Amino acid sequence: MTMTELKTKSDPAMDRALLARLTGALGDKATIAKLCSDFCDLYTEFLPDIFHSETGLTIEVAYSGHETGLMSELVAGLGDNVVLADTQLRNWSPHFILACDNSFVITLMENLLGALPETIEEPIHRPLSRIELDLSSMVFDKIANVLRSGVNAAGGFEPLIEKPHNAEDRGKPETDHVDEFAAAIKMRIDLGTVSSEFYLIVPQKALLKTVVTVPRSKNQMSRNKKEWAEQIAEQVRRSQITLEARVRLQTLTLNTISRLVAGDVIPFRDKSDVMVDVSANGKDMYRCEFGRAGEHYTVRVKDNVSSEDEILKHLMG
Repeated sequence: MTMTELKTKSDPAMDRALLARLTGALGDKATIAKLCSDFCDLYTEFLPDIFHSETGLTIEVAYSGHETGLMSELVAGLGDNVVLADTQLRNWSPHFILACDNSFVITLMENLLGALPETIEEPIHRPLSRIELDLSSMVFDKIANVLRSGVNAAGGFEPLIEKPHNAEDRGKPETDHVDEFAAAIKMRIDLGTVSSEFYLIVPQKALLKTVVTVPRSKNQMSRNKKEWAEQIAEQVRRSQITLEARVRLQTLTLNTISRLVAGDVIPFRDKSDVMVDVSANGKDMYRCEFGRAGEHYTVRVKDNVSSEDEILKHLMG
Protein backbone atom coordinates (compact mmCIF):
# COMPACT_ATOMS: atom_id res chain seq x y z
CA MET A 1 0.00 0.00 0.00
CA THR A 2 1.42 3.36 -1.02
CA MET A 3 1.75 6.39 1.27
CA THR A 4 -0.95 8.16 -0.74
CA GLU A 5 -3.36 5.32 -0.08
CA LEU A 6 -2.53 5.42 3.62
CA LYS A 7 -3.32 9.14 3.80
CA THR A 8 -6.63 8.85 1.98
CA LYS A 9 -7.80 5.88 4.01
CA SER A 10 -8.65 7.22 7.48
CA ASP A 11 -10.47 5.71 10.42
CA PRO A 12 -14.16 6.66 10.67
CA ALA A 13 -14.85 9.46 13.14
CA MET A 14 -16.52 8.47 16.41
CA ASP A 15 -20.26 9.09 16.47
CA ARG A 16 -20.88 12.54 17.95
CA ALA A 17 -23.64 11.41 20.31
CA LEU A 18 -21.57 8.45 21.53
CA LEU A 19 -18.60 10.71 22.23
CA ALA A 20 -20.83 13.15 24.14
CA ARG A 21 -22.29 10.31 26.20
CA LEU A 22 -18.84 8.97 27.05
CA THR A 23 -17.63 12.43 28.16
CA GLY A 24 -20.67 13.26 30.30
CA ALA A 25 -22.22 15.74 27.83
CA LEU A 26 -25.27 13.66 26.92
CA GLY A 27 -27.59 11.91 29.34
CA ASP A 28 -30.29 9.27 29.10
CA LYS A 29 -33.95 10.26 28.75
CA ALA A 30 -34.98 9.33 32.28
CA THR A 31 -32.18 11.30 33.95
CA ILE A 32 -32.80 14.42 31.86
CA ALA A 33 -36.54 14.22 32.45
CA LYS A 34 -36.03 13.99 36.23
CA LEU A 35 -33.69 17.00 36.30
CA CYS A 36 -36.07 19.10 34.19
CA SER A 37 -38.90 18.16 36.54
CA ASP A 38 -36.77 19.30 39.50
CA PHE A 39 -36.41 22.73 37.90
CA CYS A 40 -40.19 22.79 37.50
CA ASP A 41 -40.61 22.27 41.25
CA LEU A 42 -38.17 25.10 41.97
CA TYR A 43 -39.93 27.64 39.73
CA THR A 44 -43.44 26.60 40.69
CA GLU A 45 -42.55 27.10 44.34
CA PHE A 46 -40.73 30.43 44.15
CA LEU A 47 -41.38 32.51 41.03
CA PRO A 48 -45.07 33.35 41.74
CA ASP A 49 -44.22 34.59 45.26
CA ILE A 50 -41.37 36.75 43.96
CA PHE A 51 -43.55 38.40 41.32
CA HIS A 52 -46.39 38.98 43.76
CA SER A 53 -44.19 40.45 46.48
CA GLU A 54 -42.43 42.82 44.09
CA THR A 55 -45.25 43.81 41.71
CA GLY A 56 -48.49 42.93 43.47
CA LEU A 57 -49.34 40.81 40.41
CA THR A 58 -50.46 37.20 40.60
CA ILE A 59 -48.90 34.73 38.17
CA GLU A 60 -49.22 30.98 37.87
CA VAL A 61 -46.29 28.80 36.84
CA ALA A 62 -46.52 25.20 35.61
CA TYR A 63 -44.29 22.72 33.81
CA SER A 64 -44.81 22.45 30.03
CA GLY A 65 -42.31 19.68 29.38
CA HIS A 66 -38.85 19.62 27.87
CA GLU A 67 -37.04 18.90 24.63
CA THR A 68 -33.50 17.71 23.96
CA GLY A 69 -31.16 18.22 21.03
CA LEU A 70 -28.39 20.50 19.86
CA MET A 71 -28.55 23.95 21.47
CA SER A 72 -28.82 25.83 18.17
CA GLU A 73 -31.73 23.66 17.07
CA LEU A 74 -33.54 24.13 20.38
CA VAL A 75 -33.15 27.92 20.13
CA ALA A 76 -34.42 27.93 16.54
CA GLY A 77 -37.39 25.81 17.63
CA LEU A 78 -38.62 28.61 19.92
CA GLY A 79 -39.68 30.63 16.87
CA ASP A 80 -39.44 34.38 16.30
CA ASN A 81 -41.86 35.65 18.97
CA VAL A 82 -39.41 35.32 21.85
CA VAL A 83 -36.82 37.43 23.64
CA LEU A 84 -33.52 35.75 24.52
CA ALA A 85 -30.54 36.41 26.75
CA ASP A 86 -27.22 34.56 26.83
CA THR A 87 -26.35 33.85 30.44
CA GLN A 88 -23.60 32.31 32.56
CA LEU A 89 -23.33 31.25 36.17
CA ARG A 90 -19.86 30.68 37.51
CA ASN A 91 -19.18 27.18 38.83
CA TRP A 92 -22.33 25.89 37.11
CA SER A 93 -22.44 26.69 33.39
CA PRO A 94 -20.34 29.09 31.28
CA HIS A 95 -23.21 29.48 28.82
CA PHE A 96 -26.92 28.82 28.94
CA ILE A 97 -29.87 30.69 27.44
CA LEU A 98 -32.92 32.28 29.02
CA ALA A 99 -35.90 32.95 26.77
CA CYS A 100 -39.45 34.17 27.21
CA ASP A 101 -42.46 34.67 24.97
CA ASN A 102 -42.83 38.32 23.99
CA SER A 103 -46.49 38.15 25.01
CA PHE A 104 -45.56 37.84 28.70
CA VAL A 105 -43.33 40.92 28.67
CA ILE A 106 -45.93 42.97 26.77
CA THR A 107 -48.67 41.88 29.18
CA LEU A 108 -46.49 42.58 32.21
CA MET A 109 -45.79 46.09 30.90
CA GLU A 110 -49.51 46.79 30.47
CA ASN A 111 -50.21 45.58 34.01
CA LEU A 112 -47.44 47.73 35.47
CA LEU A 113 -48.89 50.74 33.66
CA GLY A 114 -52.18 50.24 35.46
CA ALA A 115 -54.33 48.25 33.03
CA LEU A 116 -56.78 45.85 34.66
CA PRO A 117 -55.66 42.23 34.08
CA GLU A 118 -59.11 41.15 32.91
CA THR A 119 -59.13 43.84 30.19
CA ILE A 120 -55.79 42.81 28.66
CA GLU A 121 -56.12 40.67 25.54
CA GLU A 122 -53.60 38.31 23.96
CA PRO A 123 -50.91 40.56 22.40
CA ILE A 124 -50.19 40.36 18.71
CA HIS A 125 -46.95 38.72 17.67
CA ARG A 126 -44.34 41.45 17.32
CA PRO A 127 -40.76 42.23 18.42
CA LEU A 128 -40.34 43.96 21.75
CA SER A 129 -39.71 47.69 21.86
CA ARG A 130 -36.55 49.04 23.43
CA ILE A 131 -38.22 49.73 26.77
CA GLU A 132 -39.91 46.32 26.74
CA LEU A 133 -36.47 44.78 26.20
CA ASP A 134 -35.29 46.69 29.28
CA LEU A 135 -38.19 45.22 31.23
CA SER A 136 -37.35 41.72 29.96
CA SER A 137 -33.86 42.05 31.45
CA MET A 138 -35.50 42.45 34.86
CA VAL A 139 -37.71 39.41 34.22
CA PHE A 140 -34.63 37.39 33.30
CA ASP A 141 -32.91 38.63 36.45
CA LYS A 142 -35.72 37.07 38.54
CA ILE A 143 -35.65 33.81 36.57
CA ALA A 144 -31.84 33.56 36.78
CA ASN A 145 -31.76 34.24 40.51
CA VAL A 146 -34.35 31.57 41.20
CA LEU A 147 -32.10 29.17 39.28
CA ARG A 148 -29.05 30.36 41.22
CA SER A 149 -30.82 29.76 44.53
CA GLY A 150 -31.57 26.15 43.70
CA VAL A 151 -28.53 24.73 41.91
CA ASN A 152 -25.27 23.52 43.40
CA ALA A 153 -23.05 26.36 42.17
CA ALA A 154 -20.32 26.97 44.73
CA GLY A 155 -19.21 30.47 45.64
CA GLY A 156 -22.56 32.29 45.63
CA PHE A 157 -21.77 34.15 42.39
CA GLU A 158 -24.40 36.28 40.64
CA PRO A 159 -25.65 35.19 37.19
CA LEU A 160 -24.20 37.25 34.36
CA ILE A 161 -26.96 38.07 31.89
CA GLU A 162 -26.14 39.67 28.56
CA LYS A 163 -28.45 42.28 27.06
CA PRO A 164 -31.74 40.67 25.94
CA HIS A 165 -32.54 40.71 22.24
CA ASN A 166 -35.42 39.82 19.95
CA ALA A 167 -35.13 36.47 18.19
CA GLU A 168 -34.82 38.21 14.82
CA ASP A 169 -31.74 40.08 16.06
CA ARG A 170 -29.85 37.02 17.31
CA GLY A 171 -26.50 36.73 15.58
CA LYS A 172 -25.27 33.61 13.85
CA PRO A 173 -22.72 31.39 15.64
CA GLU A 174 -19.04 31.79 14.82
CA THR A 175 -17.70 29.43 12.17
CA ASP A 176 -15.64 27.55 14.76
CA HIS A 177 -18.57 27.28 17.21
CA VAL A 178 -19.07 23.79 18.65
CA ASP A 179 -22.74 23.01 19.19
CA GLU A 180 -23.60 21.28 22.45
CA PHE A 181 -26.28 18.79 23.36
CA ALA A 182 -28.76 20.64 25.55
CA ALA A 183 -32.19 20.47 27.13
CA ALA A 184 -34.92 23.09 26.76
CA ILE A 185 -36.97 23.30 29.95
CA LYS A 186 -40.38 24.85 29.23
CA MET A 187 -42.47 26.57 31.89
CA ARG A 188 -45.96 27.97 31.33
CA ILE A 189 -46.56 31.34 32.97
CA ASP A 190 -50.06 32.81 33.22
CA LEU A 191 -50.72 36.48 33.92
CA GLY A 192 -54.38 37.39 33.91
CA THR A 193 -55.98 35.88 30.82
CA VAL A 194 -52.70 35.68 28.90
CA SER A 195 -50.77 32.41 28.93
CA SER A 196 -47.12 32.41 27.83
CA GLU A 197 -43.97 30.37 28.34
CA PHE A 198 -40.42 30.96 29.47
CA TYR A 199 -37.51 28.67 28.76
CA LEU A 200 -34.16 27.52 30.11
CA ILE A 201 -31.87 26.04 27.48
CA VAL A 202 -29.04 24.37 29.37
CA PRO A 203 -26.13 22.26 28.06
CA GLN A 204 -26.59 18.71 29.24
CA LYS A 205 -22.97 18.71 30.42
CA ALA A 206 -23.96 21.22 33.11
CA LEU A 207 -27.42 19.77 33.69
CA LEU A 208 -26.13 16.27 34.42
CA LYS A 209 -23.94 17.61 37.24
CA THR A 210 -26.78 19.60 38.79
CA VAL A 211 -28.45 18.93 42.09
CA VAL A 212 -31.59 21.05 42.41
CA THR A 213 -32.47 21.97 45.98
CA VAL A 214 -35.46 24.08 47.00
CA PRO A 215 -34.15 26.79 49.38
CA ARG A 216 -35.54 26.96 52.90
CA SER A 217 -36.45 30.63 52.98
CA LYS A 218 -38.33 32.37 50.18
CA ASN A 219 -37.55 35.75 51.70
CA GLN A 220 -33.87 35.35 50.88
CA MET A 221 -34.64 35.73 47.17
CA SER A 222 -37.30 38.39 47.27
CA ARG A 223 -36.99 42.16 47.26
CA ASN A 224 -39.82 44.51 48.09
CA LYS A 225 -42.28 46.07 45.70
CA LYS A 226 -40.78 49.54 46.05
CA GLU A 227 -37.37 48.36 44.86
CA TRP A 228 -38.94 46.68 41.83
CA ALA A 229 -40.76 49.90 40.93
CA GLU A 230 -37.53 51.87 41.32
CA GLN A 231 -35.73 49.44 39.05
CA ILE A 232 -38.38 49.85 36.36
CA ALA A 233 -38.21 53.63 36.63
CA GLU A 234 -34.43 53.55 36.34
CA GLN A 235 -34.56 51.27 33.30
CA VAL A 236 -37.04 53.62 31.61
CA ARG A 237 -34.89 56.68 32.34
CA ARG A 238 -31.82 55.01 30.83
CA SER A 239 -33.62 53.90 27.66
CA GLN A 240 -32.60 55.73 24.51
CA ILE A 241 -35.52 57.24 22.57
CA THR A 242 -35.25 58.75 19.09
CA LEU A 243 -36.96 62.14 18.86
CA GLU A 244 -38.18 63.71 15.64
CA ALA A 245 -38.69 67.42 14.99
CA ARG A 246 -41.26 68.65 12.46
CA VAL A 247 -41.25 72.25 11.18
CA ARG A 248 -44.25 73.59 9.31
CA LEU A 249 -43.37 75.24 6.01
CA GLN A 250 -45.14 77.90 4.00
CA THR A 251 -48.03 76.58 1.93
CA LEU A 252 -47.35 76.30 -1.81
CA THR A 253 -49.53 75.47 -4.78
CA LEU A 254 -49.29 72.05 -6.37
CA ASN A 255 -48.00 73.71 -9.51
CA THR A 256 -45.11 75.30 -7.58
CA ILE A 257 -44.33 72.10 -5.67
CA SER A 258 -44.17 70.06 -8.88
CA ARG A 259 -41.52 72.42 -10.28
CA LEU A 260 -39.15 72.53 -7.29
CA VAL A 261 -35.54 71.71 -8.11
CA ALA A 262 -32.31 71.43 -6.15
CA GLY A 263 -31.40 74.83 -4.70
CA ASP A 264 -34.96 76.17 -4.35
CA VAL A 265 -35.81 77.56 -0.91
CA ILE A 266 -39.10 76.98 0.95
CA PRO A 267 -39.68 79.47 3.79
CA PHE A 268 -40.88 78.47 7.27
CA ARG A 269 -44.56 79.15 7.89
CA ASP A 270 -43.89 81.13 11.07
CA LYS A 271 -42.72 84.68 10.49
CA SER A 272 -41.02 85.35 13.87
CA ASP A 273 -40.33 82.50 16.31
CA VAL A 274 -40.29 79.26 14.33
CA MET A 275 -42.26 76.59 16.22
CA VAL A 276 -41.35 72.91 16.02
CA ASP A 277 -43.44 69.83 16.92
CA VAL A 278 -41.29 67.18 18.62
CA SER A 279 -42.51 63.58 18.61
CA ALA A 280 -41.35 60.03 19.39
CA ASN A 281 -42.79 56.84 17.93
CA GLY A 282 -45.42 58.90 16.12
CA LYS A 283 -46.76 60.76 19.18
CA ASP A 284 -46.45 64.53 19.57
CA MET A 285 -44.91 65.38 22.93
CA TYR A 286 -43.59 68.95 22.93
CA ARG A 287 -43.98 72.28 21.19
CA CYS A 288 -40.55 73.81 20.76
CA GLU A 289 -38.89 76.92 19.44
CA PHE A 290 -36.41 76.52 16.61
CA GLY A 291 -32.98 78.11 17.14
CA ARG A 292 -29.25 77.76 16.93
CA ALA A 293 -26.42 77.42 19.45
CA GLY A 294 -22.98 77.82 17.94
CA GLU A 295 -22.64 75.39 15.04
CA HIS A 296 -25.69 73.35 16.04
CA TYR A 297 -29.35 73.87 15.21
CA THR A 298 -31.49 73.34 18.32
CA VAL A 299 -35.03 73.35 19.65
CA ARG A 300 -36.11 74.86 22.97
CA VAL A 301 -39.09 73.28 24.75
CA LYS A 302 -41.93 75.78 25.11
CA ASP A 303 -44.91 73.60 26.02
CA ASN A 304 -45.92 69.98 26.72
CA VAL A 305 -48.44 68.55 24.27
CA SER A 306 -48.83 65.35 26.32
CA SER A 307 -48.68 64.73 30.06
CA GLU A 308 -45.81 62.80 31.63
CA ASP A 309 -48.02 59.73 32.18
CA GLU A 310 -49.24 59.80 28.57
CA ILE A 311 -45.68 60.06 27.27
CA LEU A 312 -44.45 57.13 29.38
CA LYS A 313 -47.41 54.93 28.47
CA HIS A 314 -46.89 55.64 24.78
CA LEU A 315 -43.14 55.04 24.80
CA MET A 316 -43.41 51.86 26.86
CA GLY A 317 -46.06 50.38 24.62
